Amino acid sequence: MSDPNAVGAAVHSYPCHACGATLEYAPGTSAMRCPYCHHEEQIVSEARLVHEHAFAELTRLPVRSGTAGGVNAFVCPGCGARTESDTLSERCQFCTTPLIADVEATERVVPEALLPFGLDGDGARQALRTWTSSRWFAPSSLKKVTAAETLKGTYLPYWTYDARTVSDYSGQRGDYYYVTESYTVTENGQSRTETRQVRKTRWSRARGTVSRVFDDVLVAATTRLGSPQLAKLTPWPLEQALPYQAEYLAGFQTMRYDIEPEDGLDLAKQEMAKVIEDDCRHDIGGDEQRVQSVSTQYSDLTYKLVLLPVWFLSYLHAGRSWQVMLNARTGEITGERPYSAGKIAAAVLAALLVVAAIALIVSRTR
Repeated sequence: MSDPNAVGAAVHSYPCHACGATLEYAPGTSAMRCPYCHHEEQIVSEARLVHEHAFAELTRLPVRSGTAGGVNAFVCPGCGARTESDTLSERCQFCTTPLIADVEATERVVPEALLPFGLDGDGARQALRTWTSSRWFAPSSLKKVTAAETLKGTYLPYWTYDARTVSDYSGQRGDYYYVTESYTVTENGQSRTETRQVRKTRWSRARGTVSRVFDDVLVAATTRLGSPQLAKLTPWPLEQALPYQAEYLAGFQTMRYDIEPEDGLDLAKQEMAKVIEDDCRHDIGGDEQRVQSVSTQYSDLTYKLVLLPVWFLSYLHAGRSWQVMLNARTGEITGERPYSAGKIAAAVLAALLVVAAIALIVSRTR
């Protein structure tokens, strides 16, 4: 049944001038390619730069009916079928024609930049084969996995934030010093006094101010995938990001953001706080530090929405399907993998034997 609240989405279409089919973006290139006749056409870059938006401007943006969580109703330019989806780009469910929404008409915040796919499907499959063959403590049979059961290319939404911070802190500085301590040793019925150096810490109060410029603090703008999983795909070469152009979405799914930029800023500040605390500890100096309070002022806050490319793959092993994600720019993979109980047990036993051997050697040298 159709969703009565579905938002009609204007669809970008890129017909092949050689055969009339629909062009798709060719990963690793700056061209679109026909999946049927393989004709290629170069993507004409728009004459603009990636722009950082002042955070204060958010209050002036209207809340549109097609914001995150809404449904886009695509009308396929190939077969005329209607496809409803909560994505920015999809394929027609009947003829697989690429469907790309007009983001200006549906989104409160439009994508400012993207990293195009660098690895194509074959490159993703090869990366999977390399990954499965190099897992520690995996069953030997995992190396025989040479094919992906499913393969889906998706752009994921991320917020990036820039900021200048000034932080006042208070804490304590710990400096090590050593004292000589006497103790008694009894050996073969004979007692003797020996000395040793004992480390102690002298604590003193510390206060100060640190400042930092943050650039492109990255926060996932979707709740559909766990942040710990996505963090394992980093780092992303954001310096290679291009201004957003719909052509790069053709042939791929694109998720819409469901974390608003205001909420994303709270998450970004949590990441900034970790760096600021490290700055405070460095400023305190000494051998140990205690940071007791930090008060941070933020200025020049900017943000943008960027789309990052991920391959979602699954593979079969031992009758089960295992899911992985692949950074389509760097080849970094994270996901599910089997473990060999036998290999783990053998490694634990070997470690115990090494510890026992060392203990035996030490006892004989006393």
